[in-house]
Amino acid sequence: MAALTDLSFMYRWFKNCNLVRNLSEKYVFITGCDSGFGNLLARQLVDRGMRVLAACFTEEGAQKLQQDTSYQLQTTLLDVTKTESIQAAAQWVRDQVGEQGLWALVNNAGVGLPSGPNEWLTKEDFVKVINVNLVGLIEVTLHMLPMVKRARGRVVNMSSSGGRVAIIGGGYCVSKFGVEAFSDSIRRELHYFGVKVSIIEPGNYRTAILGKEGLESRMRKLWARLPQETRDSYGEEYFRVYIEKLTNMMMLAEPRIRDVTNSMEHAIVSRSPRIRYNPGLDAKLLYIPLAKLPTPVTDFILSRYLPRPADSV
Repeated sequence: MAALTDLSFMYRWFKNCNLVRNLSEKYVFITGCDSGFGNLLARQLVDRGMRVLAACFTEEGAQKLQQDTSYQLQTTLLDVTKTESIQAAAQWVRDQVGEQGLWALVNNAGVGLPSGPNEWLTKEDFVKVINVNLVGLIEVTLHMLPMVKRARGRVVNMSSSGGRVAIIGGGYCVSKFGVEAFSDSIRRELHYFGVKVSIIEPGNYRTAILGKEGLESRMRKLWARLPQETRDSYGEEYFRVYIEKLTNMMMLAEPRIRDVTNSMEHAIVSRSPRIRYNPGLDAKLLYIPLAKLPTPVTDFILSRYLPRPADSV
């Protein structure tokens, strides 16, 4: 048993240390670089000597990232919900990489709000999240794929543990389940072109994905717009406890996000990238096991976390 453990450790060590050659000549395009995972990953890859093409949503974010890094990083503006913005970014990337192609596309841009009990949300709330996290990711990928195929490179898609088990209502988990399905399908298709596809499924990390407005304030706005009949069916106690549990979950979010960006970096620079990365103890010990349990068992466990509505049976 000890010998098998040693062999397993050596195999993983070899795979982690077996890096792609000539990294300094390779281009990486990253979306969502204003802050969080995308911003830190861009800096890490610059430190590795790679040529980073960083897409930011705001001019302010692009300028700050450019100022804080070296000439090896260039920035552009990108709104992944607008086709014309994606087309312009794709042409800009094409002009940068030329005939050598794009080594890695990192689809990192994402939003988490609005989220909450599904009945409290509208179609527009779902669409707002899905358009960024899923539809935008798909459209960016479709525009960049010819360049990635030319380089026989990588696609790295940001999913979530919420893409394996639906832990909250709204468009977030819906979109991340979609990212999983899209990533699985293109991984099989692109295998024959020498392109590898990796999925990042982090646990609960503290980033700007939840916006700057306070959690309680956002939830009160959702609650206030509900019909009185719906509010009565849930009850004030449900609302109070739901906010309390969400607040506790946010407080427990891991502030050190480098585990996530290290996983993303490995997917880009390793000659043997993994199909799925699960950074975070909560991902490994809670969410992934929940996703693999029989559905009734998972439902039972997660239902213990939710408060009981006033009109429950």
